[in-house]
Amino acid sequence: MLDGASVVLALSEAGVTHVVWLPDSDLGTWEPALAASEALTLVRVCREGEAFAMAAGLWLGGKNPAVILQCTGLFEAGDALRNVLHDLHIPLFIIVGVRSKRMHDEGRSRDSCPVFTEPILNAWQLPFRWLADSDKAAAIKHAYLQNSHSARALLIAE
Repeated sequence: MLDGASVVLALSEAGVTHVVWLPDSDLGTWEPALAASEALTLVRVCREGEAFAMAAGLWLGGKNPAVILQCTGLFEAGDALRNVLHDLHIPLFIIVGVRSKRMHDEGRSRDSCPVFTEPILNAWQLPFRWLADSDKAAAIKHAYLQNSHSARALLIAE
């Protein structure tokens, strides 16, 4: 798993101004570095749907937010995501931690999150790519900068 300091550096080098998130599982380990960053403003939310509304407002105000959440939160936030992507056409960058993905691939978990993440993103017509295990934090920067005129997601296996 990537360390928080590397993620902060990659996001700040990409031009991200705000990280909107609800920390969970592996991604939650990034919180101390995100909170300590002088380059990024960390915005904590109570619900994942709120994350998309907050990020949309930041983007409309001229900022460059990234949303970071877990796949279950992504599922919960469907209507907010639909509105931001398809009604407002806001080009949000979303990092999604896919809970239990590694164990599921090894046949050691019956968690359905890994089963539904890709089909749900496809249904919402949200382009995504997986961060490979061998990728470094620089891959986050590259994914952020790639096709920055439309919404896109980066999936991280947990």
